[in-house]
Amino acid sequence: MNLDAYRAAAETFVGEYTLEYYRHFAGLQDELGIEAIYARHERLFTRDAVEELRAAVADGPPAGDEARRRRYLLDFGVEGLLGRATRKQEAELAKREAELSLEVGGERIGFRESAVEQANEPDADRREAIEQARLAAMEDQLNPLHVETLAVQHALSRELGWPSYRAMCAECKGIDLEALERQTAAFVAATDAAYPSIVDEPLRRTLGVGLDCARRADLPRFFRFAEADAHFPADALVPALRATLAGLGIDLDSQANVELDVERRPKKSPRAFCAPVRVPEEIHLVVPPMGGRDDYVALFHESGHAEHYAHVDPDLPFEFRALGDNSVTEAFAFLFDHLVEDPEWLRRRLGAEVDPQLAAHVRAVRLLFMRRYAAKLGYELELHGAERPLPELAGDYAARLSAAVGLAWPAASYLVDVDPGFYAASYLRAWALETHLRATLRERFGPAWFDEREAGAFLRALWREGQRLDAAELLAEVIGPSSTRLDFGAMLADLDLSATPAPSRSR
Repeated sequence: MNLDAYRAAAETFVGEYTLEYYRHFAGLQDELGIEAIYARHERLFTRDAVEELRAAVADGPPAGDEARRRRYLLDFGVEGLLGRATRKQEAELAKREAELSLEVGGERIGFRESAVEQANEPDADRREAIEQARLAAMEDQLNPLHVETLAVQHALSRELGWPSYRAMCAECKGIDLEALERQTAAFVAATDAAYPSIVDEPLRRTLGVGLDCARRADLPRFFRFAEADAHFPADALVPALRATLAGLGIDLDSQANVELDVERRPKKSPRAFCAPVRVPEEIHLVVPPMGGRDDYVALFHESGHAEHYAHVDPDLPFEFRALGDNSVTEAFAFLFDHLVEDPEWLRRRLGAEVDPQLAAHVRAVRLLFMRRYAAKLGYELELHGAERPLPELAGDYAARLSAAVGLAWPAASYLVDVDPGFYAASYLRAWALETHLRATLRERFGPAWFDEREAGAFLRALWREGQRLDAAELLAEVIGPSSTRLDFGAMLADLDLSATPAPSRSR
């Protein structure tokens, strides 16, 4: 295989695909025209191409940048082959999500807008009605397509020579998924005793009910935390970002390579996202406004991605600019969105005094999310590794998530809630890496590190590397060669929790 030719063609595909993704999920076009893109680039994603990439990895150097580049290309080729094989299902899923509407109390609500409706709905019964309509739509319209997609992914991974989709992802992404699951399960066990008391009071303040009576339908409203909106005025949203970047020595208005999209559109995805069409030349930052603190968190999270991509060295190889371990870019995104809870940032940027209730709420949400994703990882290892009937896995999903979050979790979302390629692992690793990055910034540049140009220079030096290093390697570069393992115990300390684990529980 001519690797240089493959790399050039791969970069063209990524640009076309990401632009199409951006335009559809930003609500700018109805169709997700990925089938035509795959057709134009079908030679990238054949079994022969994947086998040649595997051989290139096996025959190449065992370590170093060339080894990284080849493995990143293999991961790209495998994901592309699976994506090409499931492109019809993916396009149909996107079309159905965009067109689906739910009938709730005589009103029609777009499926993609329904989570926003729940977040802004003060009436618990109406939130539950929206939830039931969403779950019914998942069961009837979406899950059958997810079942088809899953069957193709699993069969194809075995045909390519891996024992399972799980084993394929672990090898191509260079992540020991089982070791990560043990670490995150230990984190969950260590927080079992404290979790109810940490989450219960913020739930009662926000929803009027505690953990014993809350429903999954209430969580968007809980995460939304409308009670804090007074601290987060809409007209200060973009100015706060502009001022924060200026404190780091970055002029947002002069960044011609970053486009910020905060407009409301009916078919805009409810999930904020960053679309790096061409790194670093063309970056789209898309946020669906819901109001209040959520807008700030979403904008700053996606700005972390955008600034990372926008500052990548344009002379880096394609693999380091556009591929690699996404835990790295997610860590920079979490670093930025955690500013929205930082007391010093709130005081300097929004003139807000320390609010103990906000701090307690943020702590509860962070712990809930970490436990939820740890449970998702355990479930996805089962989903993608075992040959069990899907109805059994739906029950396993509901049981795991219910135990982790502390309230009844619906089984209907057992496939909708799964991202390709074990992205849950990327989030978990990113949270651990971000904890270390934030501690390093505070130690080197002070509690107001976001107002220090030297801190900006430090970050730009890391961003310039793109995703050449994985999360553990980047941690070693930041802290020192002795730190080559992402430490989830640091997350316990960051949440002001003891590292002493509670007795393990059966699942």
